[in-house]
This record gives sequence, C-alpha cells and structure tokens, in this order.
Amino acid sequence: MSDSSSTPTDGGLRVFARLLGFLAPYRRGVFASLTLAAAAMASGVLIPYLVGRTVDDIRAGGGNLWPLAAGIAGAGLLRLASSVPRRLVAGRVSLGVEFDLRNRMYHHLQTLELGFFDGQQTGQLMSRSTVDLGSIRFFLGYGLIFMMQSILTILIAAGVMIAVNPILAAVALAPMPLAIWVAFRYGRRNRPASQEVQQRIAELTAAAEENVSGVRVVKAFAQEERQLRRFNQAVRRVFDQSMVSTRLRAFYTPLIGFLPQLGLAAIIVVGGRQAANGTITVGEFVAFYGYVVMLTSPMRTLGMALGMAQRATASGARVFQILDRESRLTSPPEAPALPAGGGRVELRKVTFGYDAGEPVLRDVDLEVEAGQTVAVVGGTGSGKTTLVTLISRLYDVWDGAVLVDGADVREVTLPSLRGAIALVSDDAFLFSTSLRENIAYARPEATDEEVREAARHAGLDDFATGLPDGYETQVGERGLSLSGGQRQRVAIARALVAKPRILILDDATSSVDATTESQIKVAMREVMRGRTTFVIAHRLSTITLADKIMVLEEGRIVAQGSHEDLLEESDLYREIVQRGLPDQVFLTRKPSDQPVARL
Repeated sequence: MSDSSSTPTDGGLRVFARLLGFLAPYRRGVFASLTLAAAAMASGVLIPYLVGRTVDDIRAGGGNLWPLAAGIAGAGLLRLASSVPRRLVAGRVSLGVEFDLRNRMYHHLQTLELGFFDGQQTGQLMSRSTVDLGSIRFFLGYGLIFMMQSILTILIAAGVMIAVNPILAAVALAPMPLAIWVAFRYGRRNRPASQEVQQRIAELTAAAEENVSGVRVVKAFAQEERQLRRFNQAVRRVFDQSMVSTRLRAFYTPLIGFLPQLGLAAIIVVGGRQAANGTITVGEFVAFYGYVVMLTSPMRTLGMALGMAQRATASGARVFQILDRESRLTSPPEAPALPAGGGRVELRKVTFGYDAGEPVLRDVDLEVEAGQTVAVVGGTGSGKTTLVTLISRLYDVWDGAVLVDGADVREVTLPSLRGAIALVSDDAFLFSTSLRENIAYARPEATDEEVREAARHAGLDDFATGLPDGYETQVGERGLSLSGGQRQRVAIARALVAKPRILILDDATSSVDATTESQIKVAMREVMRGRTTFVIAHRLSTITLADKIMVLEEGRIVAQGSHEDLLEESDLYREIVQRGLPDQVFLTRKPSDQPVARL
C-alpha cells in the first residue's frame, strides 16, 4: 500500500508489480504463452509481405501464384497452430493464479483475529474474494498476454516496415507516440474510476448478502418494498460509477484505435505517390497498407488491455488491503502447547474493551478451580459474554492476564488453547452439511457412537433418528431447516464431542422449552462432572447447576457465592432474580420485609 507521499500512479505501479509477482510460480507457462504469441504474430506479419509480392507478380505477368498462395496459407496455419495452445496455456495460468489467490485470501482471513471481522461486512469480504480476484485472474491470465501480444505485433510490424522502406515506415509510424501517450493517459484517469466501481460492487454484494440473510425478518414485517428500494439505490450507485468508467472507455478506446488511421491516410498520400512515380512497387505499397491496417487492431486491443490492467490494479489494491492486514492476535514463534491440566482458570486484574473507548471489563480478578462450575450473571452489557471469550483468547486483554492451568493464554499456541475449550453460544451456527458432520465438527474423526452419545446427552438423539436420513440429513444453510432449540442442541452436542477440559455455555438453553431444558440439564450434570464449566444464563434452573455464582455489574465482579448466600448478601442479585426469573421462583420475606427469591 502506498504512503501518503506517493502519487496515485506510483501506488498503481507498485500494486501492478505485486500482481505480477503472482505469476512467479507459472513463469514457464507465461514464457511459453509469450513465445507462442510471438510466433503467431510473426506469422501474421508475414501475410502482408506475401500479399505485396503477389500483387507485384501479377503486375509483372507471373502466372505461377501457387507458391505465394501456399506461403499465405502456411502462415495462416502457423498462426492457428500457435494461437490454440497459447490460449490453453494462458487459461491454465489464469486458473492457477485464481486458485492460488483464493486459497491465500481464505487462509489469511482464517489467521485474522475475531476483532477484525467485528468491523467488516460479510458482503465486502465476499466481493474481494470473488469479484476482485476474478478481475485480477482475468488480467494476469489473458489481459497481460493480450497486452504483450499487441506490443509484439506493433514491434514486429514496425521492424519489418523499417527494414523494407525506412522513410515510408517513419510516415506510417508517426502517430504511434501520440497513441501511446493517449493510452497511458487513459490508464491514469481510469484507475481511480475503476477502483471506485469495485468499491460500489462490494457495497452491492454486501446489500445482497444482507437481504438474503435477513429474508425472514423482511418477510415477517412485510418490508419487501423497502428492501427493494434500498437495493435499487445500491444498484444505482454501481450504475452511476460504472458510467464514469464507461465514458472514459468510450472516448479513449476509439481514439486509440483511430490514431493508426492517420498513418494509413499518410501512407495513401505518400506511398501512393511513390507507387505512381515508380519509387516503390505497387506490391510494396499494398504491403505497407496491410501493415498499417494490422496495427489498428493491436492498438485497439492495447487500449482494452490497459482498461483490464486498471481494473485489476484497482482490485489488487482492495485485495492487498486484506492480505497486508497482519493479525493482531498471535503467539510467540516458539510458543509451547497448553500444558496438561484439569482446566483451572484465573483472571488477574483484567481490563478489556472492544475499541479505544470505555472498557467493558475493569480490574477483574477471578479464580476457578479445575472441575468447578461457575455461573456468571448480570444485567445486559455487564460483560458476561466478554469475560468468557477472553478465556479462549478470542480477544486479547488490555491489561492483566488470563491463565489456563497456570499458563498465560498469550504464551501458548492458539490451536492447543482453543482445542481445550468448547463454546456453546445463544446463537448456534450450523454449517450447510449433514447433522453428523455438524456434531462432529470439532473432532471429524469421532466415531458414530461418540456422535450419538453426545446427541443423547443434548436431548437430540430421538429427533435425529426420526429424520428421513437420520444423522446424514442435511440441515440446510446455517441450519435454518431446524428450529432454534434444535440448533442449540446440535451446538451442545458439538461441544460435547470436542471433549474439552473447559466448557462455556453462553445462554445455551435459551431457545429450548422447559421439558427439553430439563432433559439437557440432567445430562449436563453428568457431562460437567470433572470439567470446568462457565454458565451464562438467565434461567434460575440453569444457574442452579453451578457450584458458585458470580455477579457482574458494569464490568466488575461485585459479588460471588452460592445462590442462598447471594440472596442474603447481594441486593443486585436479588433484583436480577426477581426481575428476570419471576416464573421460576417464589418470594418469601426477610425481617426487613424485602422480597427474597427461594427455590
């Protein structure tokens, strides 16, 4: 990416040079393609010369034209024989570059921390991974060859013309410097316009992704017309910006193709006179005419290739914005794996926030012994979910430290840390694959019996076996073919298959009915035995699974203890219980006549 002192052209050249670097693994294919292109162009340049010789032979009364006809046919066949494999080689290079780029982009996205995705639209990332990579691939595989082929044609034709008649060649090639200047001016003006088009397309992709993902909400509130108007606005922005680029292309591309015609006109005037007074033969005049006509197509193609280059450069700048973004959450180069242990968790003076503003957690001290179950309660925005995400190092603390089995989570490898922790959130995400694969996602090698056992613990086995294809049933995109409660049970089963030493249940039974929750709770008591478990819940029946309850308020732990102790000692806890769980408790009276919730 360019610095602030660089001009747009300098930045474009740097991006273009980096794009060419993706061709390095395919240098043989590029060389072969260019060699074949040169052979095709050389054979094409031979044709006007042979046509000129034919005209001279006819005027001289020669009757045997078969050798010249055979030469023209042979040049055409050579051009055909060079062009077909060139296109095959170029296509292989193009697809290879696209293959590498897509894998590199996806791999890099997987290395970035969760905080990066918090500030990104899915549609924007998808656009860079599809539309932008497509533009780069098409140019590197085809556009670059078209450009080089056009340049080779111009150079070979110019060389032959100069060798045959330098004066006439100078007349014919006089407009070329102007055409080259116009081509580069077009490129300089079109690059920012193309980059803006790519940005608008990314915004359109984001709008389309949002509309499809939120279609249930749209239809539930009958807002189809509103969404259509918003989408139309995004389409209009793409159209308007594309017209800017189209107007530039509509002016410059024909202009680039027109300039060689000036050379053609000059040839007719100058060369025609020379042919008339016998300075050159009519055949030489016809040959020069053919060479100038031959220059028209590559000049036009060169203009189109420059447009492709500008679009590829604009796309490259957007792709490199992602590839140059280094992960801000890494482990030391020689970091060890998480040491063996039972899942003891400790937070020491932890302060954390999601941006540079107000912290979400402040000076949190916490010790949870291995095998202990802790419930975390608090009002909305108190930091409950934030606290548990720090354990698996989805984010890094601002101050303090998070330790698992005595090791600072920042000093061990991320795979070993996250492999020891399983999270079940309130918004269970499922992949568009079979029910079995979703359950065994954390451990693909899990046996069918392990999958079924986890499903039984999560209260899912009866439902799964009743499906037409059992555990091989496809759950649909994001699991939308299942109910919310069924998706959460799949997520619970998935966590159990992982066999973690630390289990985090973030409101994991919020979407199940009381009967199902009861089934899950009985199984969970068995599953949580000997395993450190954090429970974030709003249902008292779930909270009672815990050995200890922690109360968060404005990012601080303000109370902790058993349910009975907190009812006696914490006004905030009593308020939370009375406000959030009135249907699951009954009230008694303390001597102070304050209502108290009891099981």
